[in-house]
Amino acid sequence: MSAVHRNLPCALMGFFVIGGLLIAQAARAEDAPIEIRVTVLVNFEVGQDTGDAPGEFQAWRERGLDDQPLDDCFDLPYSTHAACVDRDRGLLVTFTGLTQDRAAASVMALGLDERFDFSNSYWIIGGIAGIDPADGTLGSAVWGNYVVNGDWAHEIDAREMPKDWKTGYFPFMTGEPYPQPRADDTGKVFALNQDLAGWAFKESAGVELFDNAAAQALRAEYKGFPSALGPPKIMRGDNLSASTFWHGKYLNEWANDWVSYWTEGDGEFVTTAVEDSGILEALRFLDGGGRVDFDRIMLLRTASNFSMQPPGMTAVDSLTRETEGFGGMLPAVENLWRVGSNVARVLIENWEQSRSAPPGS
Repeated sequence: MSAVHRNLPCALMGFFVIGGLLIAQAARAEDAPIEIRVTVLVNFEVGQDTGDAPGEFQAWRERGLDDQPLDDCFDLPYSTHAACVDRDRGLLVTFTGLTQDRAAASVMALGLDERFDFSNSYWIIGGIAGIDPADGTLGSAVWGNYVVNGDWAHEIDAREMPKDWKTGYFPFMTGEPYPQPRADDTGKVFALNQDLAGWAFKESAGVELFDNAAAQALRAEYKGFPSALGPPKIMRGDNLSASTFWHGKYLNEWANDWVSYWTEGDGEFVTTAVEDSGILEALRFLDGGGRVDFDRIMLLRTASNFSMQPPGMTAVDSLTRETEGFGGMLPAVENLWRVGSNVARVLIENWEQSRSAPPGS
């Protein structure tokens, strides 16, 4: 037998071994988790994901970052909605569902999904919100420093509270409104990375915000509130996260006092929404397990309605009108995408720097 023939089985064996290794490597690459650079969490959609009246999710689904639809969607069996991904850029967008408990459960399920690597991901928690007319107006985009939980409390009906109390709603495990020193704040106030929030605010300062006639008509009713009368703008402020959809002058005063108390005077109530404290509690647990980095979380709330009635209208009439449809809904969902996508794009385009440390730190 010639040397060539004697070596042929060895050559074939080597070919099959190399081929097998390449196949195995390809399989491992296919199974490797997708590195997510920016995760966008919104809360709900209206109707279908595309092509109809938009909720918080639709613009992201249809446009991604640069008018490229996110068609690569992963079913999340233990979450509210599929996650839609731009693999090349490392962008993931999903919505959590309404209410704190549903949002927290959805985010925990997403964070534990082995198909995705969130270890270096930035998180943009985004959605519409009510806004204090003393601070801002419809369509405005607010980057948050603090999220304060408005639910952990004791409550006595106002008709039974002591006459010298301002409110019958007071901090949990205390015996009066706003005692000092401040009560235990675990799970009641979440301080986000303010350097990162400041960077996001500056980075989005040049974004052109959308406005419309419906929002302008509602603003005009808030005479005596200069911040409410102006056009939408990009701001910084803090969010009160409460499960009850509250509304009105006196509850607006409570919200300002509540946020000031829990942040020890460092925060200011600007927006109100439901889900954020539940989402942040889930992300805090995931950070403890090494799945996410809490210092890479940003909050972006855009104003769809005011948190109290305009002069000359009762709180009941104002709330009834809000439940029939938010006058600032379209500017809020559009500006959520315009501002949020701008920041996400910058983080991804500068990933070599973004991956190593949050900008602004």
